[in-house]
Amino acid sequence: MTPTRTLLILLAAGGSAALLLGALGFQYLGDLPPCKLCIYQRWPHLAAVVIGLGALATRGSVLPILGALSALATAAVGFYHTGVERAWWEGPTTCTASGSVTGISADDLLNQIMNAEIQRCDEVIWDLFGLSMASWNTLASLAFMALWIWAALKSKA
Repeated sequence: MTPTRTLLILLAAGGSAALLLGALGFQYLGDLPPCKLCIYQRWPHLAAVVIGLGALATRGSVLPILGALSALATAAVGFYHTGVERAWWEGPTTCTASGSVTGISADDLLNQIMNAEIQRCDEVIWDLFGLSMASWNTLASLAFMALWIWAALKSKA
């Protein structure tokens, strides 16, 4: 295993670990509850960390390619989430405020309220330089994907 490949894997998997820990910090220390799409963005980062551990112990390009796919998956969900936040498209009805309350009974309305998600997907609860966490996740994850691809190219079959 080349030192460059090892460093690339450490940067990509370590970056995913850092974003995952940051998200958990915002949730538990910053009291910013995640929405459903936020949670969906976390799983590929966890997979990337596990893949990174395996890739450090092997020589082939299969695991770095899987790491790249994992980074692409979270970037795609992050981009979709950004579009929901910016009203480019409608998000899942389970976590956005897109439903109509006309023509339903009070009991049905109460059931909808009681079963609603804690955090809506179409609200930005934190941003930096005009970009939400979902937007930053997209950009960082695309960079991690590039690192994973570079590591795959440095791999020996």
